[in-house]
Amino acid sequence: MGSDQFNSLHEKLIARFAALHQQHGFNWLHFACCRDTDEDRGTVQYLQDCATEAGLPSEFLYMDEIGLGEKGEFTDVHDQVISNLFKLYPWEFMLREMFSTKLGDAGVRWLEPAWKSILSNEALLPMLWQMFPNHPNLLPAFFAEDEVPPMDKCVVKPLFSREGANIRIVENGQEIARVDGPYGEEGMIVQQFHPLPKFGDSYTLIGSWLIDDQPAGIGLREDRDLLTQDLSRFYPHAFID
Repeated sequence: MGSDQFNSLHEKLIARFAALHQQHGFNWLHFACCRDTDEDRGTVQYLQDCATEAGLPSEFLYMDEIGLGEKGEFTDVHDQVISNLFKLYPWEFMLREMFSTKLGDAGVRWLEPAWKSILSNEALLPMLWQMFPNHPNLLPAFFAEDEVPPMDKCVVKPLFSREGANIRIVENGQEIARVDGPYGEEGMIVQQFHPLPKFGDSYTLIGSWLIDDQPAGIGLREDRDLLTQDLSRFYPHAFID
């Protein structure tokens, strides 16, 4: 009693799926994710349930079940053409795979669209620092292969990374934290270190969600380590009267 959240995720998701159906011509929506992750499968199932509640017909398939039709279109296991697809699968993986040459002309409306891969690319950070040096909302960042000025403490990141993978923290030339993973061959950046706020024995990171460009909720990730990872604790926030 007396507690609540600033959270409208469910309502906004249903409203957005309804708008896609009624205003943007989405008559059928495919959902897809990898076969080997229960977390991704649960997330996609929830989103598919929201689409169903919004009146948008849909079907699920795994990423490895997507086929290629005679005219270069992507198809599902029933040989139905995929025209609209939500995929919980990184664009950087898709761009390396066999069907990558067909992505541009397969006629699919992607959720999320391909331009989102630019926003998730760490190469933006040194480019922004070059364009707006000393901006109060930016940290000094540089491509690792360029001349990097001395920094007492810095973070080395791959251009593509998720959930802390392949990130290292270096202090006075000594590595003090790292997470292993599959990234790094695409290149690295070096960014000045800035600590997360620490409450008790845990570092805390706020994650926020946008739906149809509108704020819809926040969640908290906590970890005793300096690097937030895939197994870091997740907490829903709450406020109490």
